Amino acid sequence: MSDLQHTLNQLRAALGETAVLTGAAINQRHYSDWTGHAPACPAALLLPTSTQQVADALRICNAAGQSVVPQGGMTGLAGGAVPRKTDVALSLERLRGIEEIDSAAATVSVWAGTTLQEIQQAALDAGFLFPLDLGARGSCQIGGNIATNAGGNAVIRYGMTRDLVLGLEVVLADGRVLNLLNKMIKNNCGYDLKQCFIGSEGTLGVITRAILKLAPLPGETTTLLCALPDYASAVSLLRRLQRSAGTPQAYELMWQDFFRLGVSWLENPTAPLSQDYPLYVLFESAGPRELLEQTLEAALEAGEVLDAVLASSQTQARALWKIREATGEFPLRMTPLNFDVSLPIGQIGDFAELCRKRLEQRWPGNHSVYFGHIGDSNLHLTVDCNSLPQPAPILEIEELVYTAVGEMGGSVSAEHGIGLLKREFLHHSVNAQARQAMQQLKDCYDPRGILNPGKILG
Repeated sequence: MSDLQHTLNQLRAALGETAVLTGAAINQRHYSDWTGHAPACPAALLLPTSTQQVADALRICNAAGQSVVPQGGMTGLAGGAVPRKTDVALSLERLRGIEEIDSAAATVSVWAGTTLQEIQQAALDAGFLFPLDLGARGSCQIGGNIATNAGGNAVIRYGMTRDLVLGLEVVLADGRVLNLLNKMIKNNCGYDLKQCFIGSEGTLGVITRAILKLAPLPGETTTLLCALPDYASAVSLLRRLQRSAGTPQAYELMWQDFFRLGVSWLENPTAPLSQDYPLYVLFESAGPRELLEQTLEAALEAGEVLDAVLASSQTQARALWKIREATGEFPLRMTPLNFDVSLPIGQIGDFAELCRKRLEQRWPGNHSVYFGHIGDSNLHLTVDCNSLPQPAPILEIEELVYTAVGEMGGSVSAEHGIGLLKREFLHHSVNAQARQAMQQLKDCYDPRGILNPGKILG
């Protein structure tokens, strides 16, 4: 009997026959994430239904030196949940449900396999808002959101996933269960161990439960699209809004190339503003509409805003957002190479121009578009590989962009983690001493290296 077969027999004895799948019984969605990178059928798929079963599974695999790849909703964009054919995949999809909503503490306690949309709806039903929001809300699981420290459009007001987590339950590689569950905002009992696992992409432990912060419902929001003369005005307008009307719910900047593309893809391709302005910002505010109008008037007088459209209805607001949501059409209308980076806010405009210049010098006539949240330092850049020599020089483009990120002191990963796809570029944002400290942390929590091997650090 092979070592793998012996390990699988132990896993079946501990978890049950229906919780250990192999071969054709494994759904292909477990082969890769949304990137479709290097799909592989894992040696087995584990489907535990309790924390104890996760602990038993990891204890067995650790003793056998069997590698384990934790998986959530498989909506990641960095290859963090992609298995190899020699790995055992561990899915959290059966650890699902809302345990409790504590209205006094304004918290929700959930299992890791619960989808983001389920948590959002449960919060709404209880009169609260769970402010994390992503396009994959119906598929992504909160355990994966936490493991990748997911972002989204509302980070500018509510923070990253890290800022919404009060407590965790985590299973270590050797099967020990860390109860780090907590409902209190103030809790300074030594090292805040939960922070080690938020953003660790399943390389240090497997998250099984979480206690999350809820927010008050924001009330009626106002949506506004503004045309701007330059990047500096985008920053000035943001700070003016924060001083006068409160921090926006969302603040989405679109360069002219992106705006024109988004308008052209509308069902009725009519632009709400002239398409000749350098930049456009779409933002939502939950403050009083009158105060927002006063702030807009001051911005127009100061020259920060050149023209604007204030949505008069939810229908009009949705129409404005459809321009920004053109990203959903990227895979259908181009062959996109997407970058999701962050930089000091004051340098984002310079970075966009630098990348545009270097890309044009290296590949004249290439097509790239720029957009981002910017209020939380986040810029997106997409290059259409159809506009490049074939086969598209993917690695060269990545090195060009990430080198520029490093030159400006930015991060090669704003939202989606490092996984497999950004591992070779991590050095542009994290120096050798810090990477060594990361490896020491990995060696401490997972000395046999069974958890998600090859991700983040290699």
